[in-house]
Amino acid sequence: MAGFRIDRISEEVRHALDRIIREEMHDPRISGTWSVTRADVTRDLRYAKVYISVLEDDRADEMLKALKKAAGFIRHELGNEVQLRYTPELLFYRDNNIAYGVHISEVLKNVGAQSPAETDEGAEEPTGEEG
Repeated sequence: MAGFRIDRISEEVRHALDRIIREEMHDPRISGTWSVTRADVTRDLRYAKVYISVLEDDRADEMLKALKKAAGFIRHELGNEVQLRYTPELLFYRDNNIAYGVHISEVLKNVGAQSPAETDEGAEEPTGEEG
C-alpha cells in the first residue's frame, strides 16, 4: 500500500513541477520543446529525482543548469502547491528516452529501406540440385 502512496505523490509532484516550470519560470534558457517525464520521490519525502526530456539536444544542458540554479525557488513553489509533510529537495536529471526512441526508429527505417539484394549479397543462389 505504501508503494501506491509514493507513486501517487510522485505523479502529483511531477504534474505540479511541470506547471511551475512552464508558468512561473521566466528564464530564457527554459524554452523550446521539453517535458517533465518523471518524478521519483523517496519514501521519506526528502528527495525527488526529476527527469526532464528536451527535444533539442543542444539546449538540454543549459536548461538543466537553469533548473538546478532555480531549484530553491521551484521547491518553494512546490511546497505552496502540494501539501506534504516535507517539501522534497529537487534533483534534476536529463531523460534521454525520447531521443533514444527516435534513434531506434531511424535505425529501423534504415533497415527496412535496404533492398533484398543488399541483404542477400554474398549468399549463394540455389541451383536446384541437392547433393
